[in-house]
Amino acid sequence: MNIDSDHMAKMQEPDDTRPILIVPYMWIGDFVRGHTVVRVLKQRWPNRPVDLLVTSLCAPLVDYMPDVRAGIVWDLPRGRLAVAKQWGLAAQLRERGYGTALVLPRTWKSAIAPALAGIPERVGFVGEARFGLINQWRWGEKALPRFIDKNAALALPDGAPLPPEWPVPQLRVPVEEVARWRQANGLGTGPAVALAPGSVGAAKRWSYYPEAARLLAQQGLDVWVVGGPGEKALAAEIVAAGGPRVRDLTGNDLRNGILAVAAAKVAISNDSGLMHVAAAVGTPTMGIFGPTSPYHWAPLNGLAATVQTKTTVPCQPCHRPVCTMNDHRCMRDIPASDVVATAERVLAEAEANAAH
Repeated sequence: MNIDSDHMAKMQEPDDTRPILIVPYMWIGDFVRGHTVVRVLKQRWPNRPVDLLVTSLCAPLVDYMPDVRAGIVWDLPRGRLAVAKQWGLAAQLRERGYGTALVLPRTWKSAIAPALAGIPERVGFVGEARFGLINQWRWGEKALPRFIDKNAALALPDGAPLPPEWPVPQLRVPVEEVARWRQANGLGTGPAVALAPGSVGAAKRWSYYPEAARLLAQQGLDVWVVGGPGEKALAAEIVAAGGPRVRDLTGNDLRNGILAVAAAKVAISNDSGLMHVAAAVGTPTMGIFGPTSPYHWAPLNGLAATVQTKTTVPCQPCHRPVCTMNDHRCMRDIPASDVVATAERVLAEAEANAAH
């Protein structure tokens, strides 16, 4: 169950109409999961508009997020303070008259603009000596078991118990937009599988996408490789192995990836941002996990299948970006035939559910 109605009825504050700003984590998967925070806020304050600070990369996601009024696109450099940019962002925020800012990251830099903008309530966890920048401190972050618990807890009153389950992230992609996208890219109307072979950190990348693409294409399925520009070389390898039914749809525009996974019958992904996008869209999603834990990092929406090695690997989970032990067996010992067989089962189940 999600946050139950009795639980929320005690916390609802419908008379408050001041806008709220969320400063989220900006990795794609983390940004998608941030929609749970939006949903908790709207349950608590149904009449307060909610805006998200967002990078250019993640901006397309905002267009598909229910209950988000606007995305404030502002690209701050990662490696430096950029004082002038912080002042410019603060000026924008001040014009919007926010009553509350939820600052999800623990960093000092993430809290500067909300403080400069004079937002009266600035909520965040204790971290990086942000005294004066955050004025509604929250404690106990390390005791919260998962990343989503840490983020969504900030949307609850201070000290409120966590619910049994959080509302799941949602991305609503119009069917008409998907149809136009398929037509514009010459993708036809046949069933397709989306493969997302990229990830932040090489250790999370499964080894056998080229073979899986070939086997899926042999079953008469179209196969689309999705991801960013960093996956271009890998996409070329997958296309070469898979043949004419396999298309490279990687590129700079995240919207392209969102529409691809929305159009696909099933998505197969490493533990990556596109896995969370596909799950939030509602496409049956298979997550391939090696060095990371599905408990901590699988989408709240649930997965059609979680794929892990049957081999016992003592270093798993390690959460390392690059494998330094056991020759990456947590990923190399997952054969393509197992993944394809699971995909066929997931497709069959999806078709059966659609028929009902």
